[in-house]
Amino acid sequence: MPKVLRIINRFNLGGPTYNVAYLTKYMSPEYETLLVGGMQDRHEACSDYIVKKLGIHAIQIPEMIREIGVNDISAYFKIKNIIKRYKPDIVHTHASKAGYLGRKAAISLGVPVIVHTFHGHVFHSYFNKYSTAIFKKIERDLAKKTSAIIAISELQKQELCNIHKIAPENKFRVIPLGFDLDRFQENYQQKRQYFREKYNIADDEIVISIIGRLVAVKNHPLFIKAISNIKKQTSKKIKAVIVGDGQLRNGLIELAYSLGLTCSYADEMVPNPDIIFTSWIQDADIVFAGSEITALTSFNEGTPVSIIESQAANTPIVTTNVGGVENVILKNKTALLAENDNIEDFSAKLFELVENDGLRNDMSNHGWDFVKDKFHYTRLVKDMKLLYDDLLS
Repeated sequence: MPKVLRIINRFNLGGPTYNVAYLTKYMSPEYETLLVGGMQDRHEACSDYIVKKLGIHAIQIPEMIREIGVNDISAYFKIKNIIKRYKPDIVHTHASKAGYLGRKAAISLGVPVIVHTFHGHVFHSYFNKYSTAIFKKIERDLAKKTSAIIAISELQKQELCNIHKIAPENKFRVIPLGFDLDRFQENYQQKRQYFREKYNIADDEIVISIIGRLVAVKNHPLFIKAISNIKKQTSKKIKAVIVGDGQLRNGLIELAYSLGLTCSYADEMVPNPDIIFTSWIQDADIVFAGSEITALTSFNEGTPVSIIESQAANTPIVTTNVGGVENVILKNKTALLAENDNIEDFSAKLFELVENDGLRNDMSNHGWDFVKDKFHYTRLVKDMKLLYDDLLS
């Protein structure tokens, strides 16, 4: 049985963690897998429960953290030692930090097959021009000694090949993410009732939820400004829910208050707020069941998990048209697309969905049928087995 060493940046709440967990669990018996990961950021929700729920024992490297520094040296040598002991036929890295340290270690030890998955990239909206140029050079050098590079959407592949020139097209394979989507169709009414009772949301309120880390690239100020605009225009009752946490939380709360919006959060609970900050919620299916609309405002995305999950729950979406978003939605059928960081356009699209009950109901009929096969983990596992078989042969 061929052995796979699978390395991920960190076990934080999101698509990459779910995907490495499913691949580790369900690639057997054809492939034996050892899963290794780093430490989540202190502002991120720990998601090791995802791995544990599947009965997976993962090795954690405390030195492999988000920041670049001397810890990377220790993490690199720990990965090399794991490779020497485990003797994998394939080293498969996921995301940037694991991709750099894991591939460097695998190359130095002559691992037969090396695979890397871009779950997103840091080539815009993260670093300055000089730093971005350095990261591109590193990725190009690593790509030369990587057996195959996985892009999670056709659009991402074209961006990596033609815009950022990371590697030629024949080095890439497109394998979309996969998830356990069935739970978004189960016990819908019970979940909806639980969510709305927990946060004191009335039956006649339209809930607009956004899920993600409270960091700059997610552009939550656009969401808050749009909520402010819509509150001034609509006669309907709306409630904004921000699910997630991060270093920008306090600044976002201050922005909301400066726009005349009231907020409720763990440190200060207020009755009938305009915006509820929930921090992290493990079960996203409960959030989508309790919401009428899902929003995404990011400057940059790979494959946004919340958008796929929202469609699995048949919840309509308003999102900025960035990264791989267009590859994971049905335009004007499951989601309305707005220009990146355009407050007028985003507000107009969100207002349209708030005001038009018929449009919301119609859009809610298409999501599940679109994602149920295309983004299910069984398809992900099948695609990955085919790639591994091909590379080893």
